[in-house]
Amino acid sequence: MEIKVNQISDNMQEVEVNLDYDEITTEIDEAYQEERKSIEIDGFRKGKAPMTMIKKLYGEAIEYKASEKIATKKFWEVVDKENLKPISTPQLVDIDFVKGSKLFFKIQFEIKPKLELKNYTNLEIEKPVFKVKEDDIEKELAYLLKPHVKYEVAESVDDKYYRITANLQKLDENGIAVIGERSENMVIDLSDEKVNEQIVENANGKKVNEKFPFTFVDEHYHGEELHREEFRYEAEITKIEKIVQPELSEEIIKKISGNKASTIDEFKEMLRKNFSDYYIKQSEEIFTNSLLNEIVKNNDFTPPAGYVKTVHKRFIELEKENAKRYKMPNVDENAIAEYYKPRAEWNAKWQIILENLAEKENIIVEDSELEVLANQEAEKTGISAQKLFKYYKDSNRGDVLLEDKVIEFLKKNNKVKEVDAEEKLKEKKGK
Repeated sequence: MEIKVNQISDNMQEVEVNLDYDEITTEIDEAYQEERKSIEIDGFRKGKAPMTMIKKLYGEAIEYKASEKIATKKFWEVVDKENLKPISTPQLVDIDFVKGSKLFFKIQFEIKPKLELKNYTNLEIEKPVFKVKEDDIEKELAYLLKPHVKYEVAESVDDKYYRITANLQKLDENGIAVIGERSENMVIDLSDEKVNEQIVENANGKKVNEKFPFTFVDEHYHGEELHREEFRYEAEITKIEKIVQPELSEEIIKKISGNKASTIDEFKEMLRKNFSDYYIKQSEEIFTNSLLNEIVKNNDFTPPAGYVKTVHKRFIELEKENAKRYKMPNVDENAIAEYYKPRAEWNAKWQIILENLAEKENIIVEDSELEVLANQEAEKTGISAQKLFKYYKDSNRGDVLLEDKVIEFLKKNNKVKEVDAEEKLKEKKGK
């Protein structure tokens, strides 16, 4: 087998392969055996015709048909032998098969281009710092206590800590009831932050059988245009109940904390730590994403189109698998495809920058690191370390570790500028 690898462009290579006929006879014989199963010749049962007769009648067609499949197989053998790295579906651009003589073919494929990286260290990247508020803790406590609250029938609504049952009637612009737009016995918890503020305000002071108006505003975008619609309603109260919070006994606290706390102070401290851990994680993720975005922006380029399509397709398939796993019906594949278009292009750019950066900074993943990971996971799963190591090698787990190591390198070699998350949000809203 004669092999020639041509560099077509920065992101495209071509393989030329010349094979003597005797180098592909095994594959040719396999093609005859496969085709024989479906060939019918008068006087013989299907799949039982003599091979000599099949070769005489159909040999030319069978071998030409097999030549493209053989070319594909041999191409992947060349990929392994020459350590080539196609990043999208290879394309057969030329094939010349002469029965009994030779097979020649050319296949082109995209590769990750070599980049002259710049501005990826000594950057100053903002990292938002989220502060745990006592209000967060009180809201979480109220949410966890909700299944344990009791309700006492009351004559009037005196504050927001009431639950009302009401009939809701939609009104037209003249205040006349819209036929068919009435909802009966709607239960509304006035202490719920998601409840329309006008309902909470206008229900205050009302008694059973009394009515109050409220409006509902729907704001949504059509493309970049904001649409605003206002709907008018009238509510008639049919029942009022006062929300009675449970006593914060040791039994209740143990129940809502999963036996991790027995006093209210212990439980609040636990909630405070949970919020703090969550905010630290969020802060780190935002910082990392901002850092990678800045590096991609500083080294912007046009990624290979086929690679972007491959990444895009992978995103769509993962989303469809998740939808299937969680039994989500009516998945809009077109909407998913549109959503992932910019993400696919960004991800393609980052993966190429990642590989170039790892090469430039000599960041590698040794087999010994995969062995350590396999030993750790073996203790947790009961699967042998040897099997896990082979799985990691076959499934490119090393690529995941490499990305982790590159990101760690970038974090160590860039500057963090901590900013107050709440102040930053106010600043953005003010612009």
